[in-house]
Amino acid sequence: MDIQSIKNKFGIIGTSPAIGRSIEMALRVAPTDLSVLITGESGVGKEFFPQIIHQNSARKHAKYIAVNCGAIPEGTIDSELFGHEKGSFTGATESRKGYFEEADGGTIFLDEIAELPLTTQVRLLRVLQSGEFIKVGSSKAQKTDVRVVTATNIMLPQAIEMGRFREDLYYRLNTVPILVPPLRERKGDIMLLFKKFSLDVAAAYRMLSIKLTPQAQDLLEQYHWPGNIRQLKNISEQITTIEQGKEITVDILKRYLPEYNPSTLPILHPNSNSQNRDYSTERDILYKLLFDLRGEVSELRGMMQQMVGANPVQVQNASPQPPKAQMPQAAGVIPSIQTIEKPEIIDSEDFSEVEEVTDSDDVISIKKTKEQVERERVLEALERNGGRRKETAEELFMSERTLYRKLKELDIK
Repeated sequence: MDIQSIKNKFGIIGTSPAIGRSIEMALRVAPTDLSVLITGESGVGKEFFPQIIHQNSARKHAKYIAVNCGAIPEGTIDSELFGHEKGSFTGATESRKGYFEEADGGTIFLDEIAELPLTTQVRLLRVLQSGEFIKVGSSKAQKTDVRVVTATNIMLPQAIEMGRFREDLYYRLNTVPILVPPLRERKGDIMLLFKKFSLDVAAAYRMLSIKLTPQAQDLLEQYHWPGNIRQLKNISEQITTIEQGKEITVDILKRYLPEYNPSTLPILHPNSNSQNRDYSTERDILYKLLFDLRGEVSELRGMMQQMVGANPVQVQNASPQPPKAQMPQAAGVIPSIQTIEKPEIIDSEDFSEVEEVTDSDDVISIKKTKEQVERERVLEALERNGGRRKETAEELFMSERTLYRKLKELDIK
């Protein structure tokens, strides 16, 4: 099957060479049983490629199961993927097959693979290495013959450095990488997609179609589209619904683009020329912030130790100000940490309890651990949001599942 036939079958719109190369790569790897890792920013349409691979493989008549790893609570994800035995945990009133058993002979697509807990990553690695898995609550290994395709919008090498993803699992999954290009690298496809989405909503709700001026088309193609195709679809539907029958000028279009009208979204987007968009999600930015603070904390500790050695009596009256912590800019993030009023120090090596700086007469005792600081921030966020987990997770730039895990780790009821 050629590339154009694939586009027609799966509804992929565009003529750019970049998307053509990604489809061609999927077609080439489809007849094999090699593991495939699909990467790309959120909203680029990664979910089409596992289907292309499955439908053009020898497994096309067997099951295809798609699993969003970020949508399954950490406490149940092992059971969902590998199944469980009756009585293996509270509520397990009967044995249950997992997705790997259900998809035997077919293909399983694991979306948001970076969200898998480390313990589940170990189980997945065993499946990839030997084709074996063990149900929760069982001691008997079972065999499965499954083609594994995964996807992520997170830079896994950076997740490995942070200790959030296993390096050996990464190499198992990344046998054949497929990169889905962002919309800003498919400028020739932007107007095609915009017209398609606009005509679809106009036809569905019997609205008058819209028309963009040449200047508005140029602005549409030059915009950086941080939300990619998903954002383009949202904006085209908004404009068609609200401005139906009108000719869309640059001024009208700007009202719907967050960069020109920040009030259209609850968060601001950075300038399109930003060079600091190294991390794919808000949670990654927070992790990077902690690591950036390590060097500044070391400098602060050295300053305090020098002051203690030089004049220990005056230390308790001193109030050294640590350097400002700069939040790296990324799409959809507003820096929330500007200054540190008091020296709440996190250990630069392993975030364990900070050592005390002592003198015979005067003692400076800084005992806040990373867990204590984190617990205070979570409690404050919960209080601000009236105990609602969804709003609290959004404020802390983490998923609800990650917040649930944090509440358990920090013993917050």
